[in-house]
Amino acid sequence: MAAGKLLYAQSGGVSAVINATAAGVIETARDKGIPVYAARNGILGALREELIDTTKEAKANIAGLKHTPGGAFGSCRYKLKSLEENRAEYERLIAVFKAHDIRTFLYNGGNDSADTANKVSKIGHALGYEVNCIGVPKTIDNDLVVTDNCPGFGSVAKYTAIAVREASLDVASMMDTSTKVFIIEVMGRHAGWIAAAAGLAGSKAGDPPQIILFPENVFDPAAFLAKVKATVEKVGYCTVVVSEGVKGSDGKFLAESAETGARDAFGHAQLGGAAPVLAALVKEKLGYKYHWALPDYLQRSARHIAAKVDVEQAYAVGKKAVEYAADGLNAVMPVIVRTSDEPYKWKIEAAPLDKIANQEKKMPKNFISKDGFGITAAARRYLAPLILGEAPPPYGEDGLPQYVTLKNTAVPKKLKKFVPA
Repeated sequence: MAAGKLLYAQSGGVSAVINATAAGVIETARDKGIPVYAARNGILGALREELIDTTKEAKANIAGLKHTPGGAFGSCRYKLKSLEENRAEYERLIAVFKAHDIRTFLYNGGNDSADTANKVSKIGHALGYEVNCIGVPKTIDNDLVVTDNCPGFGSVAKYTAIAVREASLDVASMMDTSTKVFIIEVMGRHAGWIAAAAGLAGSKAGDPPQIILFPENVFDPAAFLAKVKATVEKVGYCTVVVSEGVKGSDGKFLAESAETGARDAFGHAQLGGAAPVLAALVKEKLGYKYHWALPDYLQRSARHIAAKVDVEQAYAVGKKAVEYAADGLNAVMPVIVRTSDEPYKWKIEAAPLDKIANQEKKMPKNFISKDGFGITAAARRYLAPLILGEAPPPYGEDGLPQYVTLKNTAVPKKLKKFVPA
């Protein structure tokens, strides 16, 4: 690694453990004598020259990031276009890097962030200022290729499995005179990993969730209603888990807000509403009393119930990213490699960013049961180790978790104001 500073930024939807990755980055860099700046609100902070000096933060606060959810430095959904399409943004990045002697950029995010990191890794040479860029994995969707799993996913998987098990006990208690069908909608636009994790709630045939709807399968209303009816008649109630990205035969998301055409900053349709669509269908066609729930941000921010292995992996990829940078690596990402299922063992290796960017890992066919409504033994072998262990945050006298808030001391600006396109 060339002399200079390291810039770290968080991108996309945050998670319960992304700050553990930040801790891994900062603590490892401190051990190596590398000063770390953080970009406020992801790549936008780099473009706006809104930088944070992490050397001003107390050691205890940085350590406290390991058990604090959210994004300590702010995140964003902003994807850089190609150099040819928007050269001005890349020239601005290089200007900021030069002004603050930044020679390494670590971008912590998912698919779109891996693409941004890959682009940034190439601009230094093209624009005459060498800067190494390391992508750092994070996505609750678990859809990055190459890596066995993604930091952030294990904790969401644990939260989902526990929530489904507990809520199903509630429904089972009241099924005689109350709710017959409970529907919970989880995140997952194109890949059903979180929905699949709900399957860990049950241990034998007939256990809830009796129905899981994956975005990898086209939604069949008739088959769904038949399964709901058969389950209620046999068990007395039915728990349904649906991924937000489930589509009908017309190719449209069940949850897509077609009336408004709402889109996020990456151009993706704003989702969240598959559960009420299914609930209305159950009511209309079967007449069952129902309840539905949309955990939304709750599932990805639940640090109090994070999986220990997830916290450890999140920290490890941050630590390894700094080590790769110190060794002079560029355009790589530290990925998780599984070496054993039982006992569960893993290690970190470097993978080229161009093998990861703009690709998406979906559920394998052999992970989904033949009827399309559950997970297989193979899926269970893959998923089960990822929710292992507990790593609760410290609790205060008020009975609430004690999370840290950083000072986030701003680095004085040296350049003129820039407004991203």
